[in-house]
Amino acid sequence: IASEAMLFGSFFTAYFFVRVVNPEAEPWPLPPYHLPVFVAGVNTAVLLTSSFTMHWALQSIKRNNRRGLQAGLVLTILMGTAFLLTQFIEYAHVGFNTGDGAFASVFFGLTGLHGAHVLVGLILLVIAAVRAFRGHYSPAHHHGVELPGIYWHFVDVMWIVVWAAVYLL
Repeated sequence: IASEAMLFGSFFTAYFFVRVVNPEAEPWPLPPYHLPVFVAGVNTAVLLTSSFTMHWALQSIKRNNRRGLQAGLVLTILMGTAFLLTQFIEYAHVGFNTGDGAFASVFFGLTGLHGAHVLVGLILLVIAAVRAFRGHYSPAHHHGVELPGIYWHFVDVMWIVVWAAVYLL
């Protein structure tokens, strides 16, 4: 997690450097481009809700509630998938591409890096869900749920920072 935080930190450093050395680039992004702030806000709500379902899954297995574990993991996977699909749709309709200047490069770099982490998190959660449906977890043995959960929460926190920096500032 620490190395991932440093990776995101380097991308944020590039983002803020581009913004500081280009003060004439306000508003951000430059017209005629605009970002779908509302859609990103809804997507943020979906991802944050997935953190709660992930927490529910982990607490369920700690209480020996296998159905709660399974439901929590499936809901988390569905919300993470919805987040990624919405991100892809946004990419298709945003109106600019990576070669359209520093803003576009930084936008796709940061959001794409985060999307890649969401994909990795989803893969880990699918593995955990398959194991959950096979009965591999118990209140005493649930690290296979807890570790992907920690990663998932990290991905959620990173999105809040990406969303605030890119869409709100």
